[in-house]
Amino acid sequence: MKKSMIIMSVTLLLSSCGLYNKYERPSVNATGLVRDAVSAYDTLAVGDTASFGNLPWRQVFTDPQLQVLIEKGLSNNTDLLNAALNVKQVEAYLTVAKLAFLPAVSFSPSGTLSSWDGSTPSKIYSLPVQASWSVDLFGNLLSAKRSAQMQLLATKDYQTVVRTQVVCNIANMYYTLLMLDRQLEIVDGMTVLTKETWDMMKLQMQLGRSRSTSVQSAEAGYYSVLAQAVDLKRQIRETENALSLLMGEAGHNIARGRLQDQSLPGEFSTGVGLQLLANRADVHYAEMSLAQCFYDVQTARSKFYPSITISGSGAFTNNSGAGIVNPGKWLLSAVGSLVQPIFQHGQIVAGLKVAKAKQEQAYNTWQNAVLKAGNEVSNALVLYNSSDEKSRLEQKQIEVLTRNVEDTKQLYASSGSTYLEVIQAQSSLLNAEISKVSDDFYKMQAVVNLYQALGGGSR
Repeated sequence: MKKSMIIMSVTLLLSSCGLYNKYERPSVNATGLVRDAVSAYDTLAVGDTASFGNLPWRQVFTDPQLQVLIEKGLSNNTDLLNAALNVKQVEAYLTVAKLAFLPAVSFSPSGTLSSWDGSTPSKIYSLPVQASWSVDLFGNLLSAKRSAQMQLLATKDYQTVVRTQVVCNIANMYYTLLMLDRQLEIVDGMTVLTKETWDMMKLQMQLGRSRSTSVQSAEAGYYSVLAQAVDLKRQIRETENALSLLMGEAGHNIARGRLQDQSLPGEFSTGVGLQLLANRADVHYAEMSLAQCFYDVQTARSKFYPSITISGSGAFTNNSGAGIVNPGKWLLSAVGSLVQPIFQHGQIVAGLKVAKAKQEQAYNTWQNAVLKAGNEVSNALVLYNSSDEKSRLEQKQIEVLTRNVEDTKQLYASSGSTYLEVIQAQSSLLNAEISKVSDDFYKMQAVVNLYQALGGGSR
């Protein structure tokens, strides 16, 4: 009965000290994380708890050539390979933390030959086996093991973050190439148009209906369009090189489709705000870092309590100094020790204060990661909606400007317009077409960003 009372008292004491407590998620502000993409004041009203980010990436990015590029990136990307190696390193540290509960065993054989004044040498040998076991009465080893477990989860989360970034970055660069291809196609078409205008104005000057300044302006406009084409080709080459690097390859030509043939989801469900805590690997990483700091505080607190070590050794020896003569005999010993810190120059107290401060920092980082996730979802939604609306308006603008170019050319041919009106009409059409292609790309980019912001790309 006395032993039971002592055990119960010790258990109650340790529980009250918090040395064996497990991490529990603290409260976090997740209210109104996602703003409505239309309303300037209201948060998004969620009617569907499913999340667009839960879709496998192959269901979102259906272009076969893009899928091949993503597969290469997931296999060869340097950052992703290094993230996997980080996981292996932390797994090794966790194994060490688990094995710390077992005794440490060492074997250190030794032999000695000694002779006095040329006499027959004496031979002494010892074959000792030593074991030492730290009794984890105050949870030092337990909290260290739990901290290592949280570090492993956080490192795996980081690996998922890198994987998501690889998938979405490859998709973004692929769509950038499609946008640049389409813009180059438009500029090439405008090159033909401006060349025809230049030729027409040279003919008009020969007929005495135009001045040399008009021909010069048309020629300058033609060269301006050619310069845009050169700039676009440079951007295409640089984007191909960047995409090749993402896949762990030397820069090369990227096989791809066309911008107008792409098919991406047009309806999205963001799910409830708290799903971001589970879906977003970076948010979960921040929480696991918080949990690791929680156990680090327990480890720092346990250093105020005694450390108990039990050591034992057994040696087969003929060492006469131990009272043993040939043949060899077994020498056994066991020692128990307790060390209670009393004065450590304030190191233990400082360690606990630092651990608590780091825990508070980790909480602030986690809360900010949650808010940042909601911010990114909101930005992706508003980018998609605004780009879609702009693209539809620009399509109408292009239709009007296309008719305007034809009408202006006809008016100029009949002397009812000036060369300046023709060049302005062509320039306006070119800018409108390029702007629409950019907004179509931004719409695709918004889909990629939303998928990433909702925690997708990890499958």
